[in-house]
Amino acid sequence: MRETTDPGDNSLERAIGRFRRAPGENGVSSRVSAAAFRSMAIERLRAVERDVAEVKGRVNGLIFVVAGAVITQLVPKVAA
Repeated sequence: MRETTDPGDNSLERAIGRFRRAPGENGVSSRVSAAAFRSMAIERLRAVERDVAEVKGRVNGLIFVVAGAVITQLVPKVAA
């Protein structure tokens, strides 16, 4: 059987209120303009591009190290 809640109970409203953004200073909303959002998005994308480039460089370096180790192991076996 399902329990009914008291209509005067504001627990749901309080729970939802915790997920809302608090207003900024002096009660001003924390919304940003489209241009500011676009600028922030572009900066984040540039940061991701730098991170991806760094990971790509590390993976390439790792591939060369593994390939060098394999070649180092194969050369003496082939020469013997």
